[in-house]
Amino acid sequence: MKFCTCLSPEPVQFSAYPFKGDFAENVTAIKRLGFDGVELIVRDPDTIDQDGIIQTVKSAGMEIPAIGTGLAWGEEGLSFTDPNSEIREKAIERLITHVPLAQKAGAVIVVGLLRGIVQPEVKPEDAEEWMFTGFSRCCQVAADSGVRIAFEPINRYETSLLNAVEGGLEFIEKVGGKNLGMLLDTFHMNIEEPSIEESIRNAGDRIFHFHYADSNRLYPGAGHLDFHSILTALTETGYSGYLSGEHRPDPEPTEAARLGLKNMKKILGEIQ
Repeated sequence: MKFCTCLSPEPVQFSAYPFKGDFAENVTAIKRLGFDGVELIVRDPDTIDQDGIIQTVKSAGMEIPAIGTGLAWGEEGLSFTDPNSEIREKAIERLITHVPLAQKAGAVIVVGLLRGIVQPEVKPEDAEEWMFTGFSRCCQVAADSGVRIAFEPINRYETSLLNAVEGGLEFIEKVGGKNLGMLLDTFHMNIEEPSIEESIRNAGDRIFHFHYADSNRLYPGAGHLDFHSILTALTETGYSGYLSGEHRPDPEPTEAARLGLKNMKKILGEIQ
């Protein structure tokens, strides 16, 4: 397994994306910390220098294993489940614009709250059907380019759609796309899963990407999660992808990233 952390080439409000500002400087800083790659957070691929960003990361000897789409929801309010059909269509179109970038970078596309929430005036079954339509269309387009899509089970306090692994596996079966999987996040799993380890084992080869954060969303070691047990379970599935640090930047962004990476590498080394 390799390690990455989240980096956006544009301003972001979400506190768990600590690296923002000068892209090249951040890439250098992340490389210096010992990471192998960056999880690229992109609102709209058409507004960035895609080739320049990929080259900057590659020149630093790193990779882009995943591309996050959360800014389309957080900054623009786009989602698959909006009551307005035009906004739903824009959300689908926006995710599809990530496909060429993901193909060039060799990255999986991550879908968090872009999938949406059940808004007060919407029937749950309608929201679920709109979400299904969104994923189905996007997976079909992505499959033609050899790109994988991973949705993130997110805790019940942020959405009621796709909260846990069990429901996630059922949804994947319903969509039917071989290129659809999950991003598992230990912060959300700590809230929703009866057993984090058992859920990881059940997810198996449908784990396309993995986020680490402790129980309080600080870096691993600052909360109460048993990462030795968690990484043991992940190793047992045969997962060989990236472990991505998505945690709050306390006490300070660089120091938090360094401590999280140090603790996770130590634990992984003990397991392997």
